[in-house]
Amino acid sequence: MKEDLAVNGGPKTLNKDFNWPIFDDEDINAVAEITRSGAWGNPDCAGLVEQFEKEYATFCGSKYALTCVNGSVALRLALIACGVKPGDEVIVPPYTFIATASIVLEANCVPVFVDIDPDTYNIDPAEIEKAITGKTKVIMPVHFAGQACDMDAIMEIAAKNELRVIEDAAHAHGGEYKGKKLGSIGDAGCFSFQSSKNLTSGEGGIVVTDDEELYDMMNSLRNVGRIKGGQWYEHHNLGCNYRITQLQAALLSKQLSRLEEQTQKRDGNGIYLSALLEQIDGISPLKRGDGVTLHTNHIYIFKYDKSKFNNLSKRDFAEMLAAEGVPSFMGYPEPLYKQPLFQEKNFLCYAIPEYVDYTNVSCPETEKACYQDAVWIMQNTMLGTREDMDLIAAAIIKIQKAV
Repeated sequence: MKEDLAVNGGPKTLNKDFNWPIFDDEDINAVAEITRSGAWGNPDCAGLVEQFEKEYATFCGSKYALTCVNGSVALRLALIACGVKPGDEVIVPPYTFIATASIVLEANCVPVFVDIDPDTYNIDPAEIEKAITGKTKVIMPVHFAGQACDMDAIMEIAAKNELRVIEDAAHAHGGEYKGKKLGSIGDAGCFSFQSSKNLTSGEGGIVVTDDEELYDMMNSLRNVGRIKGGQWYEHHNLGCNYRITQLQAALLSKQLSRLEEQTQKRDGNGIYLSALLEQIDGISPLKRGDGVTLHTNHIYIFKYDKSKFNNLSKRDFAEMLAAEGVPSFMGYPEPLYKQPLFQEKNFLCYAIPEYVDYTNVSCPETEKACYQDAVWIMQNTMLGTREDMDLIAAAIIKIQKAV
């Protein structure tokens, strides 16, 4: 009955607040201790910032880690340090947050959009090969929603074409591909600590790498162009102050201690929920990619077929599901190349060639995900109980019966 739906005033299926971030007195005391000390800043990357960088590098199995103000800057530092020149091309997916592509423009380079695999919503390696030209310098795969890309295929393509690989791992803290932590496979891996992320300090970012030369350049760019062994007022590169504070580092160190357990829980709940949802006609969970050994489920995504729900639009379905108490929404409304930034070429960069034009770009699988199929559930929900997962499935069934 339609009147039973929560959107129409009926009872919610799931009555629970999935709070985020999760913290306790240890987090509060760690930040309070720094506050009382007065040593809030991080002029020389020492103290708690350096300690956290070492902790995160160890966590990822990487030699080096470098914090910065956010995940977007992390990508920008890695890209510039890789030696790109104005007009170079960088391959990116169009189903991701805009920073993955906009930082390419900030570096005076050209984003080349490559479609996604419809089973995983990650960049399709077969399409990457088709997009490579003599101007291509970097492949930037996004481990979207926390699911590992096909890194064996991507690294093979990169090696064959002498390209750099920068992993956008903003969704993928603690995720694994064939037992190896995401972010540690390419030349560099970039993470965000923005407030919704699986590891958060409100804002912040970090880059991991095994390449000492790359690390030194990123460190210089992050620290106003200073170099190792140089003087405070000695500037060698076009950098800026992208440092984080001791306060953020103290919080991140405490949050990191919980990450592995939380990731295991999100992964297990994702597997369990998928087993439930695949039994519902018209609901198809994304497939788990080959090689995925730990999925962070920063976003849990399933495909919605409106023909099995009396042609109820995806927007209306997502609103009904949210009303039932499931923190869900319809995800990106359109591919990145459809954004006014790209359609109108509002680049504010003079090194982008005049011939670059996104008005005729088409990535069919991405468009299908945006306009028809994808429904998202956020990561804090995936820290719930198995009973919560049961109720998510029950809410979808309730909607299907009512419409």
